[in-house]
Amino acid sequence: QSQLAESGGGLVQPGGSLRISCEESTFSTFSLTDYGIGWFRQAPGAAREWVSCISRNGGRTDYGDAVLGRFTIDRDNAKKTVDLQMNNVNPEDTAVYYCAAGFWQSSAYCAKDSAEYQFWGQGTQVTVSS
Repeated sequence: QSQLAESGGGLVQPGGSLRISCEESTFSTFSLTDYGIGWFRQAPGAAREWVSCISRNGGRTDYGDAVLGRFTIDRDNAKKTVDLQMNNVNPEDTAVYYCAAGFWQSSAYCAKDSAEYQFWGQGTQVTVSS
């Protein structure tokens, strides 16, 4: 069973907005607040692509070139959630979106490489279409 759970996916029109969330699943054996979080996506027939990440302390965020300026990642450690706000979406954003948790010594680090993450969710489908 997955340690993380994504929610909020769905159908959105081009140019629209959507907010997806990541939280600990009922099977979680760790606290999300102790980990950096990354968002990845995978479109049909394509490789998994890194989208964004946020450090454990929330002080560092990073974005892939395809989403820079349109997507925003943030975390609420009181609620134990990490959200991805997606604005001005386009059909190329259509994919299954996964969140992942990674632990690093530095609280101000997050990774682009999926191999650096220890826990994953099952994904949420985002479809951009008119």
